[in-house]
Amino acid sequence: MYPEQGPHLPAQRAIEVHQPTPYPPAVAVPAPLAPVQPGTVPAVASIVLPDGRVVTGYAINPAQPEPVAAKPPVSRTAVNVALGGAGFLAVCGGLMLLTSFIAALTAFITQLITLAAVIFGGWIAVQLFSAHGRPRGGVTFNIRRAVIKRNKF
Repeated sequence: MYPEQGPHLPAQRAIEVHQPTPYPPAVAVPAPLAPVQPGTVPAVASIVLPDGRVVTGYAINPAQPEPVAAKPPVSRTAVNVALGGAGFLAVCGGLMLLTSFIAALTAFITQLITLAAVIFGGWIAVQLFSAHGRPRGGVTFNIRRAVIKRNKF
């Protein structure tokens, strides 16, 4: 038994029919006519078909293809590569000057440190090795004779 035929459903169903409601036709508003110069009206052409019928209409000019842009003698890629190379050379020159400046500054600082070490070392040497007439603190040992005993077996 199909569910539609079960005892719980009425034997006959009511059928509802819906009729579409037509819309009233839209009223066409005529477009305003623009004044046309007499020289711009295209000529009317008539064509006789092989079966004898005559077709009349306006002549349509064939579509003209877009003019092809003339290629420049040098490609844009080549120009971009050349400009990039010129910029790279300019940057490299600046970097070379910068590295030269850094090297010169490093040498100058090294010379200053060396000069300070020499001057400070000389001052310390003068302080150590000069007596300036005052006695130095410390013990002096005078060794007159050294006696060395060796074990004899």
